[in-house]
Amino acid sequence: MAKFELKFLDCTNETDAFIINKPDDVNLIRISVNGVQYWFDKSTSIKMAKTLRTEINKITESEANNG
Repeated sequence: MAKFELKFLDCTNETDAFIINKPDDVNLIRISVNGVQYWFDKSTSIKMAKTLRTEINKITESEANNG
């Protein structure tokens, strides 16, 4: 498994969010927001990804309807 860290910047304030994956974090994905860590298993991570895609699609549809 690859070792990586992704950093996301909040568009409204100075909050940083990280997705961290390290080989020793077996079968878990860690998300850190302002130093608070959340651990997600595979099934929860998949559900979160699907929910994010659904919400992104809603925004895209709204933008298309508003011209």
